[in-house]
Amino acid sequence: MKILHLLYESKGDYFGIGGVGIRAYEIYRRLKDRHDITLLCKKYPGAADGYKEGLKHMFVGTESKGLTKTLLSYAYHAALFTKKYGNEFDIIIEEFSPAIPTFLHFFTERPLVLQIQGYTGLKYFEKYNFFYSCILYLFERLRPLWYRNIIVVSDNTTKRYHLHERKKNIELVPNGIPKELLSYEPEESDYILYLGRIDIHHKGLDILLQAYGEFCNAVSGIRLVIAGDGRDREKFSGLTESLPGMVKKNIELKGWVDGDEKISLLKNALLVVMPSRYETQGIVALEAMALGKAVIVSDIPELSYITGNRAGLSFKTGNAVSLAQSMKDLVASNERREMGQRGRDWVSHYTWENVALKYEGFLKTVLEVGS
Repeated sequence: MKILHLLYESKGDYFGIGGVGIRAYEIYRRLKDRHDITLLCKKYPGAADGYKEGLKHMFVGTESKGLTKTLLSYAYHAALFTKKYGNEFDIIIEEFSPAIPTFLHFFTERPLVLQIQGYTGLKYFEKYNFFYSCILYLFERLRPLWYRNIIVVSDNTTKRYHLHERKKNIELVPNGIPKELLSYEPEESDYILYLGRIDIHHKGLDILLQAYGEFCNAVSGIRLVIAGDGRDREKFSGLTESLPGMVKKNIELKGWVDGDEKISLLKNALLVVMPSRYETQGIVALEAMALGKAVIVSDIPELSYITGNRAGLSFKTGNAVSLAQSMKDLVASNERREMGQRGRDWVSHYTWENVALKYEGFLKTVLEVGS
C-alpha cells in the first residue's frame, strides 16, 4: 500500500510529541518494509523534509511559535496537499483533531480513514475562551459524521461519539507496548514518576503539584520526578519554582527522555501517576504496566482498565486531595508489587507487533471494500 498519514505532531516538534505521534511511529516502524509510507506533518521552526527513523516526512504550514496559527495553517496546507497529490496514494489516514479542520472528504476521492484517539467534550470550556471552545466542541461532535471508516483506540471513544449508532465502519485498534519491556525485572527507587507531555491543564500537572505538596506533609523521603516536554514547559517550571522550599527541592524536572533513560526511569519508579483531566488509552500507563509498575490514574472512563484489572488506584479527577490520598495509600500498600504484576500480565498481549498487524488488516479491508 502507498499510505499518506496526516500526522499533526512529530519527533522534534517545537510543541512536543504525545501519544498520537508515538503511536504512529511505533506502528509504521513495523510496517515500513512492506508499505510506502508518507507522514504529512505540521511545520515547526527548523523542520525539514526527509527521512526520520526510515519514514518519509513532509512538513506543511507556517513556521510559528503560536499553536493556533500553526494548526490552522497546517489544516489549510494539508488540504491543499491532499487535493493536489492525494490521488497518488492508495489510502489516506487523518489524525482527528477539532483544532485542525481539513475537511478532506471535499478534496479527494481516495479511501479515507479517520483515526480518533480520544474525546475532550466540555473540558474545552475549562481551558479556552468561550468562543474558541464552542468551535472545538462543535467540530469534535460533527466532523466524524463525514467519515465512513474510523479507527478508535478505545471502546470508550466509540461510546463517547455514539459511532455504533451511525453505522460507521469502525475498528478498535488499541495502543501498545514494545515487547522488550516485558523482559526487564522491575525495581523500586525513592520516587514517584510522571512521564508525558508537559501540558498543564490536559495532563493535570497543576493538580499533581498540589497533591505532591499535600503528600510531602505526610510522607518524607519520596521524590517526584517529572519527565517530558511540551509547550507549557516554561510555565510549568515557574509553577514548581513557586512551591515551598521543602516540596520544591524534592521535585526533579528531567525534560524529554527516550530509549534506555526512559526505560530506566519507569523500571525503577516506586509508582507511576497519570493525573489527566481527559485522555486516550494512555501509552505511558501501558508501558508502566509492562514494567510491573502500579499506576495511579484519574477516574475517567478511558483509564478505567487500570482499576478494572486491579493494576493500580484511581482518584477523583481534578481533586488534589484525592490524588494525594491515593499516592499515600499506594506508597504504603503491601499490594503494590502484586498490582504491578497483574498489570504486566494483562498488557503482555498489547505488543506493537500485534497492534500493527491489526491496523494493517483494517487498512487492507478498507481498500478491498472500496475497490
